[in-house]
Amino acid sequence: MRVYRGSNSKTPVRQVRQRNAVARARSSHRGRPLSKRARGLDPSYCQPFAPPEDWYEPTGGDRGSGSDGGYRFVVQSAGPGYRHVVTPAEIRDRLAQLPERFLGPLEVIQLSRMTRKKKTFPCYGMQWGSALYLYPIEETLVEYFYRPPQPNVRNETQMYGGRWVHEAPTTWKLIWTESTIRDYYLNNILIHELGHLLDDRNTTYRDRERFAEWFAIRHGYLASRATSSGTRRKKQMRRRHHAPARPS
Repeated sequence: MRVYRGSNSKTPVRQVRQRNAVARARSSHRGRPLSKRARGLDPSYCQPFAPPEDWYEPTGGDRGSGSDGGYRFVVQSAGPGYRHVVTPAEIRDRLAQLPERFLGPLEVIQLSRMTRKKKTFPCYGMQWGSALYLYPIEETLVEYFYRPPQPNVRNETQMYGGRWVHEAPTTWKLIWTESTIRDYYLNNILIHELGHLLDDRNTTYRDRERFAEWFAIRHGYLASRATSSGTRRKKQMRRRHHAPARPS
């Protein structure tokens, strides 16, 4: 099943503005603004409008560290034709690699269901209040776009192994593998949304995105590559050491 990414030209501008106003009103009094990770679109198409999601009222209390990290998971069915690419265990293991202070405000991680309405403004992830939402992807791990990808989106996805194919004059495919899409979610989308959650200074969309992108590069991409390089070096060092041959 092909799902094409792009703006919905049939939606009246006035209606989109009304939805944006509602989204701002619903999120502004919650303490932390709503932020979304767009799928290859210009931010004006899907920010700050967001499909309805379950709201989790922040407790604001000291939950402590504990083995569960102080946060809980809500897992919804991905929806027909879609799948979740990371598991709660993988998310928990990845977050455990971060400084403990980064997880203090985090209370809920939801693996959300893809619905017909959400396909209109598809996103990889979202932060709202003290919760992070990760969205499913097509079961084929192939995404279709009918707008050319923004240069920054193309460069970012290629950093994590995504492969772009210009299939037709107005069609672009973004092809993932099991390992590359998992890497992208764990070391970019998840960390990016956590950066939004921790950002208590910036208020404009541009400034918040700039901070979240820096946070994802610093604590996601670079940190994961440093760990991988260290592991490879250790394996190489082990291979170089051989037991001395016994004299005949």
